[in-house]
Amino acid sequence: MSDTQQTLMPLHSPDPDDNDESPPNQPQPASPDPTRTGTGTAIATAPSLLHLSFNQDSGCFAAGTDRGFRIYNCDPFREIFRRDFGPGGGTSLVHMLFRCNILAFVGGGPDPRHPPNKVMIWDDHQSRCIGELSFRSEVKGVRLRRDRIVVVLAHKIFVYNFADLKVLHQIETIANPKGLCEVSHLSGTMVLACPGLQKGQVRVEHYASKRTKFIMAHDSRIACFSLTQDGRLLATASSKGTLVRVFNTLDGSLLQEVRRGADRAEIYSLAFSPTAQWLAVSSDKGTVHVFNLKVDSGLLGLDRSNSSSESNPSSPTAVSSLKFMKGLCIFLP
Repeated sequence: MSDTQQTLMPLHSPDPDDNDESPPNQPQPASPDPTRTGTGTAIATAPSLLHLSFNQDSGCFAAGTDRGFRIYNCDPFREIFRRDFGPGGGTSLVHMLFRCNILAFVGGGPDPRHPPNKVMIWDDHQSRCIGELSFRSEVKGVRLRRDRIVVVLAHKIFVYNFADLKVLHQIETIANPKGLCEVSHLSGTMVLACPGLQKGQVRVEHYASKRTKFIMAHDSRIACFSLTQDGRLLATASSKGTLVRVFNTLDGSLLQEVRRGADRAEIYSLAFSPTAQWLAVSSDKGTVHVFNLKVDSGLLGLDRSNSSSESNPSSPTAVSSLKFMKGLCIFLP
């Protein structure tokens, strides 16, 4: 029996020449679900937050709630638009495609809008779903590129062509309850990182060169990892949360190791700055550590020529600024 099936509706992969700044539909006012007091007064109840994710250029983030989703601009911070579906609109995963009108979301929460085993492709210009991917088990994660959709299940990852939702690749993984998976976002090449079949192992797929690299990153299970925009650097953390390691994904070599602390910690997120000069690490200790990376940018093809102010993260004119929320941190370009 097949692990997946898809329903095809008119679906067009976003044109790379399209303006990423094209706005979705006009902002929709909040649609609160009022409750009544004994006097009959309506009280608007705030939605519950279920999920947060940044878009590919870290300029926006999406918030999934028990009533729908909302999209925010990071700098300056403001709400761009929201889609409140009301009770029964629970959205446990929501991901943007840069700043265009296409999003992907998965139902969740106590009253989900869609089953948690379906990925819904949403076109906000049409205010409707234009495609869906169905699976036999719960969807743990979704990643989007202009040309690909990646869906993460507990033990398998599917890579789809965006234009027609055809399966291009299937990858078996070790148990992956967090839905760990990262993809590069530069056009023309695609690098995908995911858990391997062994504890502490990361599998890296270089699709342009059709090469697979297995990296034994830690002795303990992988808790978190992150790729640079071009996919050449991989940062990893284990369930111990004391060490963070940076690897070259091309040959699997260890480039740098940094220590977050001596005590065990749960690593929530890892984030490279745009030129990979800095690495931010957030954890359940309520702290964000920022490390200066000593990677040879020339060997890796990273351009730091315009990052002089980035060498001082406290500079008011720094190229990158660090933004973080509970459990998430990101560098803004």
